Amino acid sequence: MRIAVLGTGPVGQTIAAKLAELGNDVTVGTRSVEDAMTRSEPDDFGNPPFPEWAQQHPQITVATLTDAASGAELVVNATNGAGSISALEAAGQGNLAGKVLIDIANPLEFSQGMPPSLFVANTDSLGEQIQRRFTDTRVVKTLNTMNAYLMVSPKQLGGGDHTVFLSGNDSDAKVEVTQLLESFGWSDIVDLGDITTCRGTEMYLPLWLRTMSSIEDPMVNLRVVR
Repeated sequence: MRIAVLGTGPVGQTIAAKLAELGNDVTVGTRSVEDAMTRSEPDDFGNPPFPEWAQQHPQITVATLTDAASGAELVVNATNGAGSISALEAAGQGNLAGKVLIDIANPLEFSQGMPPSLFVANTDSLGEQIQRRFTDTRVVKTLNTMNAYLMVSPKQLGGGDHTVFLSGNDSDAKVEVTQLLESFGWSDIVDLGDITTCRGTEMYLPLWLRTMSSIEDPMVNLRVVR
């Protein structure tokens, strides 16, 4: 499958690498290819600059947001939540129309420092804002309740005995995303319902961040016990 992963940060890199490993034709989308490919400083988490990652994954194409989205059958939004809508607008509404968009972003607000708050909550969500802005796109929110390494390799924690959620209005899109999650190794996939239900998973982030800080380990996730 031709998949565009929008975002060159750690989440985008991790998702893109896994999708390529599974045999997909992957393109990473960025606002400026030149800027992305000339970075020389580590990112905010101390990871090597993006060009080093790109060199290690020659099978993955790097393109503008527009070019990445236009050639894709499925799109992953792995951009910073505060810039997600503008990034998707740059990708092009027409290039997203009719396609499944997996939204991994969270509405984190860092203006007051750490830990971040949420710039939308309770009565709305980033996932809903994206769906309202791109009405012809089939948005499915998932994978936003854990770190990137667990997203693509759940079995490294508790043998995979933990839960991933998804929310979206289109049942066929959720079936497609479920199959992709299963290819990552997920077995406990909980469909919460329509796109409004992602308010819950986005509002979980403050608890996740505080738990991570308390136990000093980002490898933590929820398990729904029936």
